[in-house]
Amino acid sequence: MKIEEMAVDATGGPDQRYWYRVGSIAAIVLGIGYIIIFPLYARVGAPPSGGEAWFNYLPGKAALWWAILALSVFTDFLYVPLALALYMALKKINRNAMLLATAFIGLFVVLDLAVTWSHYASILVLYSKYSTATSDLQRAGYVAAANYGSAVLTSPLEVVYAIVTLSFGILVTGAVMLRGVFDKITAFLALATGVLGIAALTGLSLAIIGNALFATVWLFFVGYRLYRLAQN
Repeated sequence: MKIEEMAVDATGGPDQRYWYRVGSIAAIVLGIGYIIIFPLYARVGAPPSGGEAWFNYLPGKAALWWAILALSVFTDFLYVPLALALYMALKKINRNAMLLATAFIGLFVVLDLAVTWSHYASILVLYSKYSTATSDLQRAGYVAAANYGSAVLTSPLEVVYAIVTLSFGILVTGAVMLRGVFDKITAFLALATGVLGIAALTGLSLAIIGNALFATVWLFFVGYRLYRLAQN
């Protein structure tokens, strides 16, 4: 019996097939969400550093940032069923590696929601209050509060939270994918996503953009393969 057949036989009960379908939908919606977010990022441009710089930058862009934030929070949650589906599909090949990958994907969801998007949301809320403030003292207070949020978002640790953590989980998943159930293209896309995500620590725009593009393509491949597994 082939490795693929063994894995499907071992994890292909009704519950597993249900989660394959859920994971497939989550992966495809994630990919679509990223495709929608990319042009929004292009419209708003690179965010500035510093509370006052944010408040000078946001007029005319606040609504777009709220849209980016809402879509990003929604897509973060979709990684939960996707990670579970991938774990079920690959645990017979290397259970420990998939536990590690699932843990890092889950950690990314927690950190991205608690740190990244919470601080973006705080800056947007502070900007709304800053715009309606009636005194210089109030405005100074809002700028000071926004300085903290901006400092968090521009720190090197934020790259780890928002990019490296998820990329490492995908990298480990890709290594397991090489041994069966998923085709080699899907596995190599995962490996490329992981390597570029870790390279994002250097701050190179090419690594950051490449990581996002490879991750998006990988999600569509994963969604298709999980759908096929759900049919078995």
